[in-house]
Amino acid sequence: MHKLVVLYPEPADPDHFREYYVNHHLPLVARMPGLLAWRYSFEVAATQGETPYFAVFEAEFADAAAMTASRSSPQGQEVAADVANYATGGAVVIHYPVHDGTA
Repeated sequence: MHKLVVLYPEPADPDHFREYYVNHHLPLVARMPGLLAWRYSFEVAATQGETPYFAVFEAEFADAAAMTASRSSPQGQEVAADVANYATGGAVVIHYPVHDGTA
């Protein structure tokens, strides 16, 4: 499995971010090919001190190639272009292969 994580710093207008993200951006995300699962939260907390992030999003793909193909698709390009419409604080995008641990 391969995971994509987007970390959003505080936007200029938190109410607009929430409304736009839920009602416009996430429906675009849901159309991305190869997307196995996705989740998000506006309740980001730090274990110590203040959190540097307002919101977090994570998506799961079968592998890195599936993620790359999805992000390069017309739907993925539409999602990427839409970020500027709500994320005035910017966005940090990371991705990585997921390795299962053993107990």
